[in-house]
Amino acid sequence: MAISIACEGLHKSYERRVRKPGLLGAVRGLFTAERQTVPAVQELSFSIGQGERVGLIGENGAGKSTTLKMLTGILLPTSGRLEVLGLDPWRQRRQLAARIGVVFGQRPQLLWDIPVRETFTLLKTMYRVDDKLFQATYAEAVKRLELEPLLGVAVRKLSLGQRMRCDLAASLLHAPAIAFLDEPTIGLDVSVKEQVREYVVEMQRRFGTTLLLTTHDLKDITETCDRLLLLDRGRLLFDGSLRDFERKFATERRILLELDKPVAESSAAELSRALAPLGGELVEHHGHRVVVSYQREGAAPALTQCLLSLLPVSDIVLEKADIDSMVASIYRRGSAEAGAA
Repeated sequence: MAISIACEGLHKSYERRVRKPGLLGAVRGLFTAERQTVPAVQELSFSIGQGERVGLIGENGAGKSTTLKMLTGILLPTSGRLEVLGLDPWRQRRQLAARIGVVFGQRPQLLWDIPVRETFTLLKTMYRVDDKLFQATYAEAVKRLELEPLLGVAVRKLSLGQRMRCDLAASLLHAPAIAFLDEPTIGLDVSVKEQVREYVVEMQRRFGTTLLLTTHDLKDITETCDRLLLLDRGRLLFDGSLRDFERKFATERRILLELDKPVAESSAAELSRALAPLGGELVEHHGHRVVVSYQREGAAPALTQCLLSLLPVSDIVLEKADIDSMVASIYRRGSAEAGAA
């Protein structure tokens, strides 16, 4: 598989002024400002193959946007090696720009005062898109993102959600080799988010585009990506498939039961004793609801059989941790370890 993105030991630091408190500190800062070096990305190494769909996630300040800006040539890395489509993003920005598509959250690339249709036509000329390809990508965007009513409207008159849909379409009109999508569903309602995800997946499948997507809506990742990169304070914490991520971090699973009648305290104590050797723990028994948690791989069948034999069960659901709760748990654990250190 050809490599679309390769970075090794990537590092980016910023300098910021540190001002002393009080009026005297403010005055001194005008003449002798102290500066502090702040690392945004540290020793970041990964590669992405042609046609891969990769999600880049992390908390605010984890280094996601900084990484994307280095990959697109907007920022110069402090150190490390970086290649995108065989080019140096910073030194060969023009050559790279013709081969990538970019969405940066609430910073649209659409021209503010002209109708959306004219912006699309201008982008066709800028990227030198041939008529056949443009007709295909334009028609797909208009249909899947429901842009027809917006084509004659000036961009400044669009809502945030409407601008985001148009901006996403604009970034993919030339069928780029790589699409860098930073928060592409921000400002969209649930049904429109689904349209956007379907459109991104269809365009990626149709043209073999390499996809690198960052978002705080982790459903964007599970619906569009096969691989996950997790950043924590500028460092790569995890790199692997969504299935591997689940195996590694989804340690707790739960069994939820609805009962025909409530559980008595004496029955709850008996149930706890029965579940313990099987790796289960009774975490909730309130009214007609019972919740059992377990971590042991393959424990579900034995636990389910035990519960059905001891309780008047009317409904049962096996639940595993979703990606949101897994990521939240990882960061809570990281914060606790940092605090202890």
